[in-house]
Amino acid sequence: MDDIKRSCTWDVFCEHLASFAGDDDFALVVQDMDIDLGPLKDLPEEKVFVSSASDPNMILNAAGVALSGKRPWIAGLSSRMISRSYSQIRESLSIPSLPVRIAVPDGGLSCGEDGASRTMTEDLALMRAMPGMSVAVPSDSISVVGIAEAARKAEGPVYIRLGQTPLSQLDDVEDGDFSLGGARLLREGTSVTVCTCGIMGHQALKAADILDQQGIDIEIVDCYSLKPFPEQTVLASVRRTGCCVVAEEHSYIGGLCSATAECLSGTYPVPVKFVAIEDRFVHSGAPEELREYFGLTWEEIVNAAAQAWALRRRE
Repeated sequence: MDDIKRSCTWDVFCEHLASFAGDDDFALVVQDMDIDLGPLKDLPEEKVFVSSASDPNMILNAAGVALSGKRPWIAGLSSRMISRSYSQIRESLSIPSLPVRIAVPDGGLSCGEDGASRTMTEDLALMRAMPGMSVAVPSDSISVVGIAEAARKAEGPVYIRLGQTPLSQLDDVEDGDFSLGGARLLREGTSVTVCTCGIMGHQALKAADILDQQGIDIEIVDCYSLKPFPEQTVLASVRRTGCCVVAEEHSYIGGLCSATAECLSGTYPVPVKFVAIEDRFVHSGAPEELREYFGLTWEEIVNAAAQAWALRRRE
C-alpha cells in the first residue's frame, strides 16, 4: 500500500466527474444542501440541476433529466436520500431502468460525528434488494475512477458508496478493469479467502502481515461490485482455501456478508465468518473510534481468519 498519498474517495470522485462534465449527455443533480462538491461547484449552470429541499424531488428531477436524453449523476446524502426517497428510486429509476448514477459522500462510519440519524449502515442492503440496481463500493482512488467509468457506461441505475476518510492506494496498478460484476485480487493466498469492500480492504492487508506470522496465508479479494456480484472470482478463491471471512463497514445483514453467503451456500458451502456491524444503530463519534468500537479493525479480521481456518473445508 502507498501510505504517502492518501485521499478520500469522495474527493477523488468529484475530481474525476469534473473531467468529463463537458460531455453533451452529462448532468449533475444536487440538493440545496451543504455537500462539498469540490471542482463540481464550478460547473456551468446548464450542467447542474439544483433540486428543492425535498429529497424525493431530487430523484424525480433526475428521472426527468434522464428521460430527456441525458445520463445524470445524483449527489446526495445516503442518510437522507435513501431513507426518504426509496419509493421514488424504485418507481422512477429502477422500474424504468434509467441510466441514473447515485453517488453518496457519507458511506459507512465516515461521518460518524453526526450520530445515528445521519449515519446509514444499511444502505447497501436497501440498494442490493432493489431490482435492476447495480451497487459498487470503491476502496481507493484507482477503484473510484474505474468504477465511475463503468457506471458512466451502464444502461441502468447505479449506486456508488463513497466516504470521507483519507485512504492510501491498495496496490501499485495505475489502471485496470473495474467493470460492474468484477473484483480485484489484492493478495494471493491459500489458507483463507477474505472478501472485503471499501475501507476494510486496508484493514485486511494489515491483518495479512500478522496472520503470516501464524502460518495463515490469506487471499484478499476486493469485492468492489456488490451487485452484480463477482461470483466466479469468489468461488475460485474459496475452492482453493476452503473457508472465508467477509469484512465490510456495514451491517452484516444485506450487504457484502449476505452477498458472499448467498453465493457460497448455493454452490460451495464452506465456513464463513463475518467482520461487520451487528444488527444495531450506531452512536455518534469519530470514525476511527467507532470502527474500533464496532470491531471493524485488522484485529477482528485476524481472529475471524484463525477461526475460519480451523474449520476450513478439506477435500
